[in-house]
Amino acid sequence: MKLVLRGHDERYTVEQSLMNLFPGELPVYAAIEPGDGSWAVVTCREEADGRLTVTADLAYGGGKNSAFFTTLLSGSDFDREGQRRHAVGACFYQAALELLDAPPPWGMLTGVRPDKPAAWAVMAGKSPREARRMLEETYFVSPSRAALAAETGGRAAEAARDLDPRDIAVYIGIPFCPTRCAYCSFVSQSVEKSFALIAPYADALIREIRTGGEMVRQQGLRVRALYMGGGTPTTLTAEQLDRVLTAFEESFDTAHCGEITVEAGRPDTITAEKLAVLKARGVTRVSVNPQTMEDRVLRAIGRNHTAGDIDRAMELTARYGFPHVNMDLIAGLPADSPEGFRRSLDACLAYGTDNVTVHTLALKKGSRILTEGLSVPPPEAVAEMLDYAGPALRAAGHRPYYLYRQKYMSGSFENIGWCRSGAACLYNIYIMSELCSILSFGAGGSTKMVEPGTNHIERAFNVKYPKEYTERPEKCLGNQQLFAAFYENLFPA
Repeated sequence: MKLVLRGHDERYTVEQSLMNLFPGELPVYAAIEPGDGSWAVVTCREEADGRLTVTADLAYGGGKNSAFFTTLLSGSDFDREGQRRHAVGACFYQAALELLDAPPPWGMLTGVRPDKPAAWAVMAGKSPREARRMLEETYFVSPSRAALAAETGGRAAEAARDLDPRDIAVYIGIPFCPTRCAYCSFVSQSVEKSFALIAPYADALIREIRTGGEMVRQQGLRVRALYMGGGTPTTLTAEQLDRVLTAFEESFDTAHCGEITVEAGRPDTITAEKLAVLKARGVTRVSVNPQTMEDRVLRAIGRNHTAGDIDRAMELTARYGFPHVNMDLIAGLPADSPEGFRRSLDACLAYGTDNVTVHTLALKKGSRILTEGLSVPPPEAVAEMLDYAGPALRAAGHRPYYLYRQKYMSGSFENIGWCRSGAACLYNIYIMSELCSILSFGAGGSTKMVEPGTNHIERAFNVKYPKEYTERPEKCLGNQQLFAAFYENLFPA
């Protein structure tokens, strides 16, 4: 779609709106010619008194429409910038709405965290009902999604009330998997191709954890949650898992760390020896992620295990009596159907697990689904899967406690974490609602520094690839120094 911006440079807002409302259209900044069928002109006019008027003229699919939006800018420069972005996005959305087959369920919201406005509203004293109404009226969110966001936003507000300004969470990344799934675009290495990298990676990771722990102690910070993800952390040997978790335990004050989650992920990596280590090291939550319980779907996505292997892994996990167990499913996988998804969800619920995360397939660049052109269920079928999931999970005593979206999601839906009462994973709430800083260790780690009570966030990134990570410890040390400096500025001596 050709884009012309007049009186402003809100390119990011317009481009995100374009991607949200017209999937497949790419932004092109060029003059509009007679006969062009896909274009948008977005104009801003700001008066001396702060009055902002936005107009949007769109053409798409043989139709044309226009809209205007006006607001009074006020507050700080940061506040005015946000108001300006909202006005541009709202105007673009209103102009586009008449050209769409159906309104998107999340309205004009384009970000990863569509419930964040609701969480902030509740933290500011609004009721969930008021937060829901705000989402519908201000962001044009559908009633069902507004209700969902108000519910998860309320859970985030509850979690925020229990946090101290010096509270943080820790993430440890293990970028190895037995095989690469068809939907995956993460920088992860299959074990069959990178076995020699695992041992030096574990050694480098332990060194990073120990220096990071010393830094956190010096800053007087409290760790509230640890999450070990990937990849598949249980591709490590039992001895390697023990060394990594012991390094965390010895390097950090864990007196306030109420949860430790480890993604066991693939059932073909789960052994009694590894689970014994996790139990001995105080792990409180294990995530077993089948993604589907249908053998034909497992084959289609490139997993070298069966539904029977998942069953055996769950039986083994139950023997060790972890307080909480999560299972992941993905709606919209290749070769799946609404009937197959229902069977998968019913099977997960039959285990009695107190956490179930329902993802919607995201068509990620670099995934085999796109590079090999694998067929996936249409959005209508995905909608049918999700329409079954919500009521079934609620009937089993689960409630949604966090959610997030990704780019290129089938049907513009969302990922939802469900749990029974008292079983929420706080780390998931912290990171998705950006309630506290996240100190990340390992290749591809993204450290997030959050100023409490504000939207001010700074980020630092580790190198992506395991081999580079083992060879460049100075990058990790530099990120830890940035983390320390952030808190020294927040809490000067």
